[in-house]
Amino acid sequence: MTPVVKITDVHKIYDSGEVKVHAVRGISLDLYKGEMMALMGASGSGKSTLMNTLGCLDRPTSGTYLLDNIDISTLDRNELADLRNEKLGFVFQGFNLLARTTALENVELPMLYGKRRVRSREMQERAMHCLSIVGLSDRADHFPSQLSGGQQQRVAIARALVNQPQVLLADEPTGNLDSKTSVEVMGVFQKLNDEGITIVMVTHELDIANYCKRNLVMRDGRVVSDTPVANRSIAEVEMKRLNAAEAAAKLIA
Repeated sequence: MTPVVKITDVHKIYDSGEVKVHAVRGISLDLYKGEMMALMGASGSGKSTLMNTLGCLDRPTSGTYLLDNIDISTLDRNELADLRNEKLGFVFQGFNLLARTTALENVELPMLYGKRRVRSREMQERAMHCLSIVGLSDRADHFPSQLSGGQQQRVAIARALVNQPQVLLADEPTGNLDSKTSVEVMGVFQKLNDEGITIVMVTHELDIANYCKRNLVMRDGRVVSDTPVANRSIAEVEMKRLNAAEAAAKLIA
């Protein structure tokens, strides 16, 4: 099986003049379709640089990166932007939704920047389908201010899915959410992963990383461990436990 992501001996050096910062040091990594990997490490470990490289937001100083068997070093700026829009979906901690735009319109946005012109009706149908995947088809006409934090993040996930990406990249997607809402959002990610979507997630939280299938830990620009999750948390099970605990607390009260 060919990996959907293959990086080989990747280095990234930032030259700020007097000082050169070696942010990533010789990382090689294969990521296959259907994997769900947590990318972890302390501040300064290089995980954000690696995530930017995987997202084609930054080019490595040396080494190779193949995305869906395409060598990104052969692409110019516009070709790289097209590849990013077609092959990758992004979910951020801060949601990054347009405030004066409905949930449906926010999800439609990536289709406006693709090489292929999409008719308005098809855009709406695809956006509604993605909103239904994350359980928000009944909130399509709501603005971000009318949605909870968890609902806003689900809109962001739907937006990331609308161009049918090969890989979904999530940067601290539960960082602004409470514990129960975080479990809810991880349930959406697990459902998507079960349907075959490949996911890479940056997180500082071990309990969130345990919802993934594979944990990769970085330190000083290197991978120090890359292990499968032995006792993977299942969001659906955890949500039932939380709901039962809440119901019991109300009875006691």
